[in-house]
Amino acid sequence: MSEATSSVTIRSVQSEDLPAIATFIEPFVAIGKLLPRTAQELEDLLPHGFIAESDSRIVGFAALEIYSPKMGEIRSLAVAPDVRGAGIGRQLVQRCVERACERQVLEVMAITSNEEFFKQCGFDFTLPGERKALFIQTRDL
Repeated sequence: MSEATSSVTIRSVQSEDLPAIATFIEPFVAIGKLLPRTAQELEDLLPHGFIAESDSRIVGFAALEIYSPKMGEIRSLAVAPDVRGAGIGRQLVQRCVERACERQVLEVMAITSNEEFFKQCGFDFTLPGERKALFIQTRDL
């Protein structure tokens, strides 16, 4: 673990963190790794959002969006490039999954371009009973 990640703290997002989170995720949006989020969308993620901090600097962010008692989604997971590989992303995902358990959400999904990472966090393509998630993108129809 690098010195930059030796003292990482994962904590719940506070409303005063929102401008810093917007700034933090900007580069990930610019390269197409995250979808853009309006200030209102970030505010909506506030109750179930988590940041990773090191030396008072945000080095990671993720949120759980709860759609219903049956389904939630890991949203906007991002880790600063200089601290990747130190387990920060895994800790953020774990906090989101723990929040889902606390809220008795039955299933949590992740839409990602890095399926191996989520597999290492315990996610899989198939749910019990051989159920799979399928998607269609309506903005191109």
